Amino acid sequence: MKQYDDSIIRRLKRMEGQVRGVIRMIEEGKECKDVIAQLSAVRSAADKAMATIVAMNLEQCIVEEQERGGDTGKLVKEAVELLVKSR
Repeated sequence: MKQYDDSIIRRLKRMEGQVRGVIRMIEEGKECKDVIAQLSAVRSAADKAMATIVAMNLEQCIVEEQERGGDTGKLVKEAVELLVKSR
């Protein structure tokens, strides 16, 4: 199991707060453009979190694959595909 550093948890907690803020905005009847702007910020934060998690795991996987003498190119391709699918 991959060990994640505290920065990932902090990033996700920030996103959690942003989502609560969006819910509050909707409940208060805020303008559509303001709600969408905040949702866009949440989506951007989620994309960055996913990229960071993939990068952290990819780095570990590459080191392990190199130690086994395997092909790291396949790992990179899989990581890119994972990020593309997440969009």
